[in-house]
Amino acid sequence: MKNIYAFAVALSCCGASLMAQTETTDTVAATQQLKEVVIEAPKVVRKADMDVYHPSQSALEASKNGMQLLNNLMIPSLTVNDALGTIQAAGESVQVRINGRESSIDQVRALLPESIKRVEWMDNPGLRYGGANYVLNFIVANPTLGGSLQLRAQPALNEAWGYYMADVKINSGRSQWSAGLHYKMTENLKTHRDYTETFTYPDGSVLRRDETSRGGHLDNSFMRPYVSYSYVKPDTTVFMAEINTFHKFSDKFLYNGLLSLSNDADDILLTDSHGDKGTTPYLSLYLQQHFANKQMLVVDFNSSLYFGRSYSDYMEQLPGATGYLTDIHTNIKDRNQAYGIEADYIKNWDKSRLTAGASYKANRNRSRYENLGGAIFHQRQDRVYFFAEYLQRFGKWTATAGIGAQYTDFYFKESSRGNHSWSARPQATVTYSLNQNHNFRLNFTSWQSTPSLAETNPVPQQLDGFQWRIGNTNIRTANSYMLTFRYGFNLPRVNGSFGIRAFTSPNAITPLLQWMDDRLVTTYENSRGLQNLSFFLYPQIEVLPGWVTLSGGVQYRMERMRGTGYDHHNNAWSGNVNLQVTHWGFILSGMYVRAQHDLWGEKISWGENISMIDLAYNWKNWQFSAGMIMPFGRYDQGSRSLSKWNTNEQHMRLDMRMPYISVSYNVQWGRQKRGVNKLVNADAKTDASTAGGR
Repeated sequence: MKNIYAFAVALSCCGASLMAQTETTDTVAATQQLKEVVIEAPKVVRKADMDVYHPSQSALEASKNGMQLLNNLMIPSLTVNDALGTIQAAGESVQVRINGRESSIDQVRALLPESIKRVEWMDNPGLRYGGANYVLNFIVANPTLGGSLQLRAQPALNEAWGYYMADVKINSGRSQWSAGLHYKMTENLKTHRDYTETFTYPDGSVLRRDETSRGGHLDNSFMRPYVSYSYVKPDTTVFMAEINTFHKFSDKFLYNGLLSLSNDADDILLTDSHGDKGTTPYLSLYLQQHFANKQMLVVDFNSSLYFGRSYSDYMEQLPGATGYLTDIHTNIKDRNQAYGIEADYIKNWDKSRLTAGASYKANRNRSRYENLGGAIFHQRQDRVYFFAEYLQRFGKWTATAGIGAQYTDFYFKESSRGNHSWSARPQATVTYSLNQNHNFRLNFTSWQSTPSLAETNPVPQQLDGFQWRIGNTNIRTANSYMLTFRYGFNLPRVNGSFGIRAFTSPNAITPLLQWMDDRLVTTYENSRGLQNLSFFLYPQIEVLPGWVTLSGGVQYRMERMRGTGYDHHNNAWSGNVNLQVTHWGFILSGMYVRAQHDLWGEKISWGENISMIDLAYNWKNWQFSAGMIMPFGRYDQGSRSLSKWNTNEQHMRLDMRMPYISVSYNVQWGRQKRGVNKLVNADAKTDASTAGGR
């Protein structure tokens, strides 16, 4: 009997091994249990152009949506905050994709954890990713169920803050219908601002202003309803049509303060308020067609409209007075359009791949300045991009090389002014894989940054009593170049990466402060460039396998920024730490982030220093959790100006110590098709005006 049992187990193991060898890389299972034998794939597979993470069974069971699963994977270099809906790496934004299609955080939240086969992490994305610094790609499998319903409610207990979602998918034959709604609420969140500034006039005289906070509040509420239809004929044709609308109810910052001046003038009461609101409907059409000999053509069309307004109100008043010393109101009403189309051709061979594509994006912006008697200004922006990229494998070596070319054109109707430029975008990567557990990668990449509507808008905007902002129609598209060396390692109970990154942007678009008569004006220029050097280490440690996992990282950056009349330096470190404890169906998570301090122009800015703790419990189709944002430490986000004309430091403080509860429900039924996801995404995001603000 024992011999029969041993023979059955051995036969099962052999069968599983043969199945694993015949499957493609898209169907590798993270964990396969055969009675008393468990076969586990490596937690991270290091490839030439990405790191691949396979969800474990315990991570799947502990998750009710895609964001929770990503958090449970604990990728060391990522900071995932499901409660706030953010994904960052080294303090920078991460481009999120689902099966290659550029997606949103809301769309990741709507993913079924059981449908996610693997997550691809790219810190050196290729040319077709449009200059993204980081790309996170979810590879989603065909579920075996015919429908799903996801519900989630996450309110705070002491503030008018919360996140709510509902998503349903229905299938019929090769067709799938999907509909949902995401709603995020932030109303009257208490905020404070610490602000100190020193003005130096051209004649050498100095004026210091200290602002004492008298309270304020923040509003930031929006919703996104969506419907989509898809048709899938496997390995032949994919078609998708989607309509969604992003409606921003309010994005408002209001500060009240008391200004004390160094020239012995009376103290001044100030009110500084700015924000925007509006609606942006989107239309997306997508076609993917496969051909013989491993060829594919992908075409994507996107369009969007923006109807909204931005405003800024700044008032200074002596205590007890009825009139105002300064009374500034800027109101801009936008009606902007964007259209984008992209076509890519992909050809695969056994050890190589060719990708080539072209895209076109058009922006048509119309801004009405109601504070200027209804004056209307038009801006036209066109961008054309071509690229080709080739990958080749040579044993343990892999090489990728490509070139892109971008043409950008701006035109302002009212002033008959504009400019145009051509820019090249070379990129190359060499990877050496010693074995599955150790690889070395050297990557060179480049990209272009086009000026925004606010940076090129020539309409003068008053910020306070004597500060103004005026866009520059003559600034050109900026170039950026980055060289990264990275070593990736898998050791017993420890995996991660170590590396060095060098970056330069020789003609970066940056603000420039200048005195014009009695006005201190902020305009924009192509600077003399930014250079920085970063060292980073991102490990993941299984402290107690299956129970306690620790991940995070640390980065140290040295920077130099030069522009008209200045040469600044900045050295700073940043990092994050994530802890997860799982047992008996409970998941205890904790995180802390120290934001990177970045030098840009004559300003050092830092994002959110934030902490969080969460305890969740799974029961059947439900997940219940409770947590707190900022359980320790003090929320801080701010900047410091280094200009010789205006030296200032600003700290934004929020009452973010918020306990919350979260309830998630996830049920599936029938036979379901996979949700369609694009391999490319044509950019059609509308631009928007920015009203002045200190």
